Amino acid sequence: MRPLLVDLEPEWRGGQNQALLLLKGLRARGIHAELVAVAGSALEERAAAAGIPVHQVDRFWKRGQAALELRFLLKSGRFDLAHVNEPHALTAAWLARAHRRVPLVISRRVGYPIGQSWLAQRRYRAAARIVAISHWAAEQAAESGASKDKLAIVYEGVDLPPAVTPELRRAARARWGIPENIKLLGCVGVLSSDKGQEWLIRALAAVRAEFPHCHLLLAGDGPCRPKLEALAKQLGVNRNVILVGFVKEVESVYAALDIFLLPSFFEALSNALMSAMAYGLPSIAFKQGGPAEIIQDGKSGLLVEPGNEKALSDAIKALLGNYSFAKKLGDAGRQRIEDNFSARKMVEGMIRIYEETLSSRKSGKI
Repeated sequence: MRPLLVDLEPEWRGGQNQALLLLKGLRARGIHAELVAVAGSALEERAAAAGIPVHQVDRFWKRGQAALELRFLLKSGRFDLAHVNEPHALTAAWLARAHRRVPLVISRRVGYPIGQSWLAQRRYRAAARIVAISHWAAEQAAESGASKDKLAIVYEGVDLPPAVTPELRRAARARWGIPENIKLLGCVGVLSSDKGQEWLIRALAAVRAEFPHCHLLLAGDGPCRPKLEALAKQLGVNRNVILVGFVKEVESVYAALDIFLLPSFFEALSNALMSAMAYGLPSIAFKQGGPAEIIQDGKSGLLVEPGNEKALSDAIKALLGNYSFAKKLGDAGRQRIEDNFSARKMVEGMIRIYEETLSSRKSGKI
């Protein structure tokens, strides 16, 4: 089996983390996988550092150049399957007519409907398999035109980190200037309207009336940062909201937190939520989309109605006011990730998809 993975996203997000985990996992199992990526992108640099062969394309003409590179690589006969990890990669593969030479596997890691334009629909019809990262993402894809016969589900996964020691926690908090007596809530993600960080700031204002030594750390950057800063000032919590921008060593964020919050309105799954739970953090998310498949409400975390400020603040207060309950949820959340959302399970799931796809190709079913 010789898969070629394609990802043209220059930024480091959840999908790129999954691509790297997959590539490492494949090669650890003796499967020779290679990558097409944008030169100088975070994924290209980290994959190269891990010893994974990378075929670079220019970021300013990435789809066109990637299409030419794919045509050349697939024509060489070195690969028997192409796997595209995001929309730009899919466009490049379709332009290269990759599906005419090898089976094309598409990762579908968003909950947005597939576009109804001729081009959008044609790209997905070229797929041998469409791999959704959650049942919710699969449902959205099917309702917008994806063939149900081609759809499969493989949950994304994360590596399970060692338990956070008191020394590591102190060092992580020192990085952000957080004293030990402060209860620290946190979120990791792009600062955009659909990620919902404004609801965390609103909830913080309500929570601080009962828990005055409570702060909120937001890791990530994006277009909503000025709006979030203005809202924090308006609500009088600007000194208690810490916006730290993009953090490459995101482990230091999880190690510093007491509670993790995910107020996203449109999440197909969530690498950030899975990582937080893997660290044993009691977690709260909106009851919508993929996060509702990760958290078992009241058992491995808490789910609240989207955009409900009171429900969110009440859930936070329930954890802050009951350490044993919070600890129980955190421990169960870590176990939930180990059992269902580990990187190992994700890699095994993708290998199964590859094997089934190649078998179907050999038997003439695709």
